[in-house]
Amino acid sequence: MIESLNHNIALALSEMAARQPERTALIARDGRRWTFRELNRHVSAYAHGLARLGLTSTDRVALMVPPSPEFIALAFALFRLKAPVILIDPGMGYRNLLRCLAGVGPTTFIGSPKANLFRRLNQATFASVRRAICVGTGWGLLGRNLRKIADYHQGPFATPLTGADDLAAIIFTTGSTGPPKGVRYRHGVFQAQLRLIRDYYGITPADLDQPAFPLFGLFATALGATAVFPELDPSRPAQVDPARFIKSIRAQRVSYSFGSPAIWNVVSRYCLDKSIVLDSLRLVLMAGAPVSGELIDRVRRILPAGAVIHTPYGATEALPVASITGAEILAATWPQTRRGAGVCVGRPLPGNTVRIIRASDGPLPVWSAVEELPAGQIGEIVVNGPVVTEGYEQNDRENALAKIQDGETLWHRMGDLGYLDEQGRLWFCGRRAHRVTTAKGEMRTIPCEAIFNEHPRVYRSALVGVRRPGAVDQTPVIIVELKGKIEQAGLFAELRQLAEANPLTESITDFLVHPAFPVDIRHNAKIFREKLAVWAAEQLPWAVQ
Repeated sequence: MIESLNHNIALALSEMAARQPERTALIARDGRRWTFRELNRHVSAYAHGLARLGLTSTDRVALMVPPSPEFIALAFALFRLKAPVILIDPGMGYRNLLRCLAGVGPTTFIGSPKANLFRRLNQATFASVRRAICVGTGWGLLGRNLRKIADYHQGPFATPLTGADDLAAIIFTTGSTGPPKGVRYRHGVFQAQLRLIRDYYGITPADLDQPAFPLFGLFATALGATAVFPELDPSRPAQVDPARFIKSIRAQRVSYSFGSPAIWNVVSRYCLDKSIVLDSLRLVLMAGAPVSGELIDRVRRILPAGAVIHTPYGATEALPVASITGAEILAATWPQTRRGAGVCVGRPLPGNTVRIIRASDGPLPVWSAVEELPAGQIGEIVVNGPVVTEGYEQNDRENALAKIQDGETLWHRMGDLGYLDEQGRLWFCGRRAHRVTTAKGEMRTIPCEAIFNEHPRVYRSALVGVRRPGAVDQTPVIIVELKGKIEQAGLFAELRQLAEANPLTESITDFLVHPAFPVDIRHNAKIFREKLAVWAAEQLPWAVQ
């Protein structure tokens, strides 16, 4: 399957449809079920219909359809047409959404009625669109109806020979630490991701997946597993209805699920409160933000004996890079994390090479310009391997900042700080852009914040840098968000005691309380420290604003 000379990811679906035609491939939120035969039939029908409209490999297709069988079938159809698909998270906000779409110039727009109405209301942004298709009722005003263009009379649509370097998709980052960027995905990268997910996590056609990220539903079906779409807005996972999320897990006997910590935080609390054990789950993957040992322990208690928790590490530009089990975190690394060692994200996955280099905010065009750091020393995390994407779409500036040429290969700069320990495990210490440069040296967010997160009244904390008048260096400030409406009397004195007791934080003397941290919509965990730094400067009488 995946080892074929044809690197087109759609070929995997054709082979699964031939191997297990009557097995259920997709289960929709409304209860609809498509077998692999039916999914493959819809994919061919959509591909024939789109080809008849003139769509070719020279087109770029914005796909804005909610998680559904139609979303999966359209993605595979576009792969068969070799037409690069543009995937954008609507949770990034309308302004970023418009900027992203304008930057890539889609020639075809396929979307829900709501998405097509958005297109009609912003016609200047969508001036490049030559054809629009509506997945749902559009009353003839929102583009051609998908059902009407689908051609079920032409039979199978063959997957064309596709090279590993052929462009498959442009997938946008969430923009949680800067403007969203369109990542160029080659078919070879998708294939490498499939191999890792299949082999490392042991995914088989016997599995049922409930993916909280729609793209992972595509991976599940390509691997022959069944994808169950949960009742969830993937752009707002923290608002998940836990009763509905676990209802489909229990009803369909889901065996594994991939979701953000925000989802499992809500689900685990609900299950513990109701004494529910999700006894069909053998595997839970939590990714997208640092995962605490406390959350892992809660999720462990709602799973059956023998179930495994993994916390993969990566980014849109390179995923997955490393992974660690929840059992190893609880037994070996979480106690160190609480003392300021950073968050252990595991060992590099097969095929990936991780190095730590001296952090730099400027370009590092070639590997000879890099200073590699030894084990135990904190620096910038870089990765090389088959899951590393080539770069960003039409963004030379960001490509120069994110990629390092090393002969015929590229290293991707993750934008994260961390270190490798003597066992070869990777530890995450925060974003490079969030480090605070003081007169006594650099301070990293994750290790410092861990000290204050131990306070019983602190929900979470954020380290930011604020400048005093005439100062070159920054003054470190800790901002805390409290657990509910709690009496603050004596809090700052207690935080100072925590700071003084640890060499990582002994220089911190300024503290603030914020009512609710600004965080990213998708994960509800990535703190917008840049915004908090501006807010802190407004609160502190000595700060330069």
